[in-house]
Amino acid sequence: MPEAMHIVKADDELWQQYDDLATRSYGHPVGDIMRLRPHADIRVALRDGRVIAGGLGLLVPQFFGGAPVPSALLSAGCVAPEERGAHLSIDMLAERLRHLRDQGAVISTLWTTSGGYVRRLGWEAPTPVFAWSIATDDLKRAYSRSTLPVQHGRTPEADELQRRLARHWNGPVLRPDWWPAWMDSKQQLTTYQVGPAKAPTGLLSFAMKRSERHGMELTVHDYWAADEESVTAMMAFLASHHTRAPIIHFRRSALPPYPTLLHNLHRYRPTAEAWHPWMLRILDLHEAVRLRGWPLNDELAMPLEVEGENGDTWEPYLLEVKDGVGQLTKTHGAGEVRLTRRQLAVWYAGGYRTAASALLTGVATRSDEALTRLIRTTAAHEPWLPDHF
Repeated sequence: MPEAMHIVKADDELWQQYDDLATRSYGHPVGDIMRLRPHADIRVALRDGRVIAGGLGLLVPQFFGGAPVPSALLSAGCVAPEERGAHLSIDMLAERLRHLRDQGAVISTLWTTSGGYVRRLGWEAPTPVFAWSIATDDLKRAYSRSTLPVQHGRTPEADELQRRLARHWNGPVLRPDWWPAWMDSKQQLTTYQVGPAKAPTGLLSFAMKRSERHGMELTVHDYWAADEESVTAMMAFLASHHTRAPIIHFRRSALPPYPTLLHNLHRYRPTAEAWHPWMLRILDLHEAVRLRGWPLNDELAMPLEVEGENGDTWEPYLLEVKDGVGQLTKTHGAGEVRLTRRQLAVWYAGGYRTAASALLTGVATRSDEALTRLIRTTAAHEPWLPDHF
């Protein structure tokens, strides 16, 4: 009879076994396993002394409502092909999260192609994710050269700009100091900043590779602009590559969800490709509400009913928002709005823009007016996660 599975933190030897397993499981090397070794919490499942599953976890804040919320970012999870089908990944996810929760994580985010599977485990997608492609000549006709200077290289001022702009959205990572170097190395990025050297207003990073036939393929990974003039300058700079790159690609979720292409193109013929979305789960309801940013000029005191952690009960809470502070406390009685844990995650991320959109996902309410008031508390920032892990 085979030994029972047990999950441990990976030491040097187990880390290498996990790296080898990931290559076999994914069908290609997963470079992040070695690159993130100094920063990640790695758990592996063992049977008979052999690694049969594993996964990375990063404790990194994400911005919600303008405030950094401690998050468990999960990545590179894999199960040995011969072990699949026994729901081993459920135990692995639970154990990986347990240790990150002990370290302070109150929410969790992951990118996955298995959306239906992780939904059953409590994650939900707050927003669709798209990749965009557009002919460089179309950009050249739509965006004229800007007077803003463009400087090659990454500076501390540009990284500070990125952190400042990230606060305007729900989801971006508060990038640790090691994050930019990791992404530059991983993707072989070329970075430029737009505007004055000591006070940049735009940050642009892209990867280039030789095309099989002619020229190169250019894919934008980082696109941060403080104002419309910077957007114009960055688009015009991308268009200046038209002699070598016939198409500009914006990799999934790289382009912020504002309608710059819709408004500026003379001929609207970009290509949008839907990708698997990022998914969010609330690990600690009370702390997630307390640590999140809230509107300064909105007040709310609303009874809610939230699905219990095991999904078999409804628990009454009182949500209070006042002077930019939020609080969720246990109470008694019926709520004005009833949300599952997954629906709560979408609301938390600002994914519901109207009562109509929430109702169509099954959110229950005593009145549309109550649901509208609840949605307004998180809708000041749109959901957008440009960071990949």
